[in-house]
This record gives sequence, structure tokens and C-alpha cells, in this order.
Amino acid sequence: MPVRRPLPPAAAPLVPAVTRALNLLERLARQREPMSLAQLTSELALPKSSVHGLCNTLMSFGYLRRQPDGAFLIGPRVMGLAEAFVSGTDVAQEFNALWVDAGAAPEETVVLSVLSGTDALYVAVRNSARPLGLAFNVGMRLPAYLSGSGKANLAQHDPDEVRRLFAGGLHTHLTRKGPREVEALLKELALTRKRGYSVDDESVREGVYSFGAPVFDATGQAVAAVAVCINKALLGADRGERHRDAVLAVARTLSQRLGGEVKARAAAVRQRKAGGHS
Repeated sequence: MPVRRPLPPAAAPLVPAVTRALNLLERLARQREPMSLAQLTSELALPKSSVHGLCNTLMSFGYLRRQPDGAFLIGPRVMGLAEAFVSGTDVAQEFNALWVDAGAAPEETVVLSVLSGTDALYVAVRNSARPLGLAFNVGMRLPAYLSGSGKANLAQHDPDEVRRLFAGGLHTHLTRKGPREVEALLKELALTRKRGYSVDDESVREGVYSFGAPVFDATGQAVAAVAVCINKALLGADRGERHRDAVLAVARTLSQRLGGEVKARAAAVRQRKAGGHS
């Protein structure tokens, strides 16, 4: 008599109303600008009355806010969710502990991000007193292919995986700089892997330059990335070499605290000895 194998567990049924609400929030998060009720209705392919009800409910809980012209934005309540996520993220705890142990804030702004889809999600930030014209906050998202920390993380992924991730193209641009095509991004990521660090040369904000480096856990996987953000006019004669070395040191320390090792460090040292710069 044949042995009857147990059936695989069925996927848990989704609650339609919750699914619609989360899709609405994610659509606004990706848009990064206010959207009208008509736009949301079209994007979500739902009846206008349903979208109106979702928006009103989310506003009542603080997850949405409304502009005077009626357009909707993400509300302040989502920051509580971001902070709760960060509080349970070991790498963020270790990052914050670095500055407690050092007893001082960093010379320049240092950020820690993880990949969230195609975005770099900032899970910890240590801002410098030096103004950059760009405020980094926990919970902030930027396209990973533009930010220094995002590119440092993406560079640790297989090129085919990156192609799948950005199969829809690179459509968001914050300045005139930054990759426009996936193949151009892959070339930049290959260079990042070779030299051991990434560079954001005004792709996120004009006048802002950054170096990024990956953070590895005990399994050798890149679990996050750090970046130092500098006013480009203040890079100095060494073209920011000391800032690059500083962010590599932060990445190395974080990796060690997680039981990992920054393999990229040796590549950066070879690059420096060869007289290369970013």
C-alpha cells in the first residue's frame, strides 16, 4: 500500500482589507510625493469609494496625512513602525553602540542602511554638526542604485539577481547624475566590488558626496552597509581618502561585532597603495 505523504501546508489566507491598505501605503512610499485620490484609485485599480474609505481609516490612525489640495502623504505614525523594526535589528544596535563606545559623534554624517526591495532603507543615522543640506532620518528610503550605502550593498549581489531586482528599469533620479541603465549600474557595482567601497558623487543631492562599505555577518553575507556623507567642496586634497578609510573602519568594526569580516578592506588598501582614488 503506497505511503500517503502529508500535503504541504496551505498558505495562510490574506485579509483583503489589510492587503489593500498595505498596497496603498507602499504605493505612496514608492512615489515619494503626494498623490490624489484619483491617482490612488487608478494605481490600485479599486473603486473610488473603497480608496476613500482606506485613506480616511489610515488618516485616523496617523499613517496618512492630507495636504490642503486634498493629496495624500505618508503620515508620522509610520515612524513608530520604523523605530520598532530598528530596535530589533542587531546591526543597528551595534552601529549605535559604536558612538557610545567612542564617546563622540562622527566628524561627518554616517548612515547605516539595509536593502528593502530596490531601496536603501536607513535603519540608523549619526548626523554630523556640519550642515549638508540633506537630513538623514531613520526610516528614510532612497533608491539603492543612487546612494552610497545602497550601492555598497548591491555590489555584494550576483549580477543576475540585480538584473531581476531592477527588471523594470531605473526610473527615479534625484539629480542629473547616477546610472540610467541597469547595465551601467552593473559596471559601477563591479568597480565597487573590485576596489572595496562605493562612491555616490552627487547622485542623491547636489554637493553631497559619499563613500559606502558593506557589513558582513558570521555567515559571510552582506547584511547592511554604511556610508559617510560629505560636503563635496570639503573633500580636500586627498579627495576624501581619510573619510573613505573611516567608513571602511566602521564597516570592519560592525562586521567584527556580528562575527563577520570585511573582505573589501584588503582591496581598498591595495587601491590606496597603488595610488588610486575614487
